[in-house]
Amino acid sequence: MQTSSNLIPQPRPLRWLVVTGALCLFIGSAAHAQNLDQGKSGPRLFADSCATCHRSARGLAKGRFRFTLFMYLKDHYATSSGTAWELASYLESADIPQRGRARSAAAVRPSPASPTAGPAIRPPLPVPLQ
Repeated sequence: MQTSSNLIPQPRPLRWLVVTGALCLFIGSAAHAQNLDQGKSGPRLFADSCATCHRSARGLAKGRFRFTLFMYLKDHYATSSGTAWELASYLESADIPQRGRARSAAAVRPSPASPTAGPAIRPPLPVPLQ
């Protein structure tokens, strides 16, 4: 008659060593989080993150200081302080009005009441019924 110790297979030390090593390898190589916005420019960050809700970057800074805009973006929208600073810098630069262009365009455009403006723009003629 066989004893109970012969019926139960004995664990092999090599097998336990391989299993333990494999577990340590899988646990030790856990995926680290990546910052997908790292290294992107301000316009690219705006296009990727903000353009779905905002048509343009113009006017979003609303005259705020760059630091207060940075703090707001860091707390609410940006993934890191570097991307928040880059986006705040871009929004501040887009908020500056283009002064020289607006004045020169207004000076070149003739007024509609002047006689040299040409014929007045009229709506199209109605389509004749057949």
